[in-house]
Amino acid sequence: MKIKEVKSHILQYDLKEELGYSQQYYQKRTGHLVEVVTDEGITGWGECFGPGNVAIANKVIVERVIQPMILGEDPLNRDVLWHRVYNLLRDHGQKGMPIQALSGVDIALWDILGKVTGLSISKLIGGRFREKVPVYGYGMMLRREKLLVLKDIFEDEAAAIKSAGFVATKMKVGLGPKQDVQLAEAVRRGVGDDFPFMVDANHCYTVDQALYVGRALEELEAYWFEEPVAPEDLVGYQELRTQLKINIAGGEAEFTRWGWRNLLEKRCLDIAQPEVCALGGISEYLRVLALAQAHFTQVINHVWGSAVAVATNLQLLAALPPLPGGIHPQEPMLEFDTTDNKFRDDLLTEPLNIQRQVAKSGGHVGVPDVPGHGAEPNREFLEHFALEV
Repeated sequence: MKIKEVKSHILQYDLKEELGYSQQYYQKRTGHLVEVVTDEGITGWGECFGPGNVAIANKVIVERVIQPMILGEDPLNRDVLWHRVYNLLRDHGQKGMPIQALSGVDIALWDILGKVTGLSISKLIGGRFREKVPVYGYGMMLRREKLLVLKDIFEDEAAAIKSAGFVATKMKVGLGPKQDVQLAEAVRRGVGDDFPFMVDANHCYTVDQALYVGRALEELEAYWFEEPVAPEDLVGYQELRTQLKINIAGGEAEFTRWGWRNLLEKRCLDIAQPEVCALGGISEYLRVLALAQAHFTQVINHVWGSAVAVATNLQLLAALPPLPGGIHPQEPMLEFDTTDNKFRDDLLTEPLNIQRQVAKSGGHVGVPDVPGHGAEPNREFLEHFALEV
């Protein structure tokens, strides 16, 4: 079997409303799928992290840079191909978009292996510790409304996510420390006293600002404080973890085992959030997971994107060993974006139906026992939402 073609599919549509996080507002949903075609007719699907123009740049890297490196090669030689691409790109991008592009290709190669063997990715990487995973719903995105209005929106949306059956929820912040604390107070009102909620800052604070917000979040009994400071500020992460009682989470903007080594060795995190569609794909995710476990750091995957990303993460979470173990281990959760996402809900020939499963099963979703990750995009859907670049 040989690799015949590596193709990117950039998808995009206009959202019904403008949404935002601490770094920007956006009005379009973008997805970037990678298709690896073999000469035996077996096709694998992957996904690259990165919205908008980042996806367009990654498409060029996938098709013009990575594809020539692996054409004609055996797709089952995943690790050989990973290191070939990484080594040839080392001088040009040890982090960022080259690694995001490699991630999509690597996931597709694992999908091919699953289809060749007839085994799910979770079984290929060692088997399943669980057949279903709990799901938390994130929402409460920023809008341009005044704070008084936004607080009501956040309170109502948080209550709706809880009512939909999710086991926890996560909000965005980024208006400023004092305003953000008021938003967190609104979310706590919306979900009540005993329901877990998390706060995602998308690295918008200085250390002093993060300490102010973090102490307020401790009073509200928030579960974790995500990306409070810039991902490069490892000393800042150390200070926050030392001075705050709330769990410090992060890592979605970190790449490869080498980047994660520094983050984990310096004990920057209580909760590691590797993003498989960005850090180097499944092959590199497994190495990062081993590092996290060696440092006894809890892992809850970061999940953003289409149904391909969700399906891939379901397989990874099923195979995630409990840490440190016990008869009642803390289960890893699947992150689920509750805002409008056609690329997750309508993309596949066999939909995942996450929301329906959550509502019927006490906040859990089953892990499909299918070859590869099981996500097969509908070709007509791809054509309809294709972004011409």
